[in-house]
Amino acid sequence: MPNLVLAFHGCDKNTYDDILHCNGKLHKSTHEYDWLGNGMYFWEQNLERAWNWAEEAAANPKRKVKVPAVIGAVIDMGYCLNLLDSRSIKLLKNQYEMFELKMSLSNKEIPLNKDVGDNTDLLLRYLDCAVIEELHTERESQGLKAFDTVRGLFHEGEQIYNTSGFFEKTHIQICVRNPNCIKGFFAPREIDENWSIV
Repeated sequence: MPNLVLAFHGCDKNTYDDILHCNGKLHKSTHEYDWLGNGMYFWEQNLERAWNWAEEAAANPKRKVKVPAVIGAVIDMGYCLNLLDSRSIKLLKNQYEMFELKMSLSNKEIPLNKDVGDNTDLLLRYLDCAVIEELHTERESQGLKAFDTVRGLFHEGEQIYNTSGFFEKTHIQICVRNPNCIKGFFAPREIDENWSIV
């Protein structure tokens, strides 16, 4: 995994203006259903997906996005819980087993990831968020190095063709916990369709 990555954050135009023109700060998400735990969220190397998210959010009256916009960022991944890596996956799996035992001993229900309406992509990741946050808390209590970022791959949307292992909205998300990992923000340029870099 490269240590410096380009990533994109879908947001409202006011947030875009505040960060790019007024040296504002991006605020971390602290929802109980955040996919990779609490932090600042980015789409890795996927400007179009960030725009899709911002436009969908603007169409949803429950969201704070009124005018969709996208901010680019240069992120130093730092010490990363990289859930595309076998070691990190095993670490999270072990944490789940401890979390499950803890909840059982406390007679508490284990939170579940949930669908929203007809969407079956488990958009509300209560369980994943709880286990990842528990991992951060456990490491802190043991005096272990804190993770700066969390990175995960998500298969989302419809298969692009029958029996395909590829999905329309597959993406990599980055959750930045340490704000010092964000080295700078930039305004993404519009694509000139007359040129290609692929």
